[in-house]
Amino acid sequence: MLALIFAIMISFFAVLFLTPSVKKFLERADVAGVDQQKKKKPKMATSAGILIMASIMVGGFFFIGANTFLVHEYLNLTYLLAAYCSIFMVAFIGFLDDLNVSKKPKRNKGVEDIRIGLKQWQKPLLTLPAAIPLMAVMAGTAVMDVPFIGHFDFGIVYPLLLIPLAVVVVSNTTNMLAGMNGLETGLGIVSMFSLGLYTLMMGRTEASVIAFTLCFSLLAFLKWNWFPAKFLPGDSLTYLTGASFAAIVIIGNIEKFGIVVFTPWIIEFFLKLRSGFRARSLGNLQKDGTLSAPYKKTYSLTHAVMKIRPMKEWQISAVLISFEAVICTLAFVLM
Repeated sequence: MLALIFAIMISFFAVLFLTPSVKKFLERADVAGVDQQKKKKPKMATSAGILIMASIMVGGFFFIGANTFLVHEYLNLTYLLAAYCSIFMVAFIGFLDDLNVSKKPKRNKGVEDIRIGLKQWQKPLLTLPAAIPLMAVMAGTAVMDVPFIGHFDFGIVYPLLLIPLAVVVVSNTTNMLAGMNGLETGLGIVSMFSLGLYTLMMGRTEASVIAFTLCFSLLAFLKWNWFPAKFLPGDSLTYLTGASFAAIVIIGNIEKFGIVVFTPWIIEFFLKLRSGFRARSLGNLQKDGTLSAPYKKTYSLTHAVMKIRPMKEWQISAVLISFEAVICTLAFVLM
């Protein structure tokens, strides 16, 4: 526990210490995005995934070193290192997508982001190889508790089909519920804390290390990402969070718990499916600073919140983060 606490602290303070320098570097390199839901459309650093990836690896490797040379408790390094490898690969794909953004002037409306890089169909294909490290080490267990069926042994289907499916689907779906200041970061904090606590209770230390270091790294980053944001997460962070979610569930053998915690993103997937994945999660900015739903139909959880009544951006984020907190509490009750 002491090694885990120190690992968490290292990740947390690494983000606090490195964020100003990383922010400045990204802005100088023009790895920046436009905050679309602000009147003046401010431009700022994006792609915080590289920062968070560095922090969780520093914390995680400290934990590995402390366990190897001091604690000497059993730790499945094969699973843990394979998970880090998969997470890094997915985060890198997100970073590539963040690099491929240009700024196009809009008459009387400031600027807008124009995606010129990765197409939607390319992202699942590029994230697929990230599942190979987890497949190669046969991470997780093929015996799962399936609702209405009970324990079922998937055999070779688990590593060859279910693991890559989980990595690709979860990584890409996590990227769908995004766009509000603090939303991606806040959802990640709540979900990772829940996964970390549950895996710690189950004795799955490898999974809890990843979950808790990511949770507290995001908590430190929230200082710059909460409304009004000074640093945008970018696809690298949303993809990293999704890949971490999948890796934690797989190496922690907590599929049922993970599915319940992932409920908001599952709902978001089906809402976006209604629009053929063409609808945006953003709202229409009103004169009083609130956001209204951009469509008559609901194509995102953000739209559902806006239709309750027009809310400010931070209020929408707070409602959805609270919703995830309720879902996570329910997950503990059901398990």
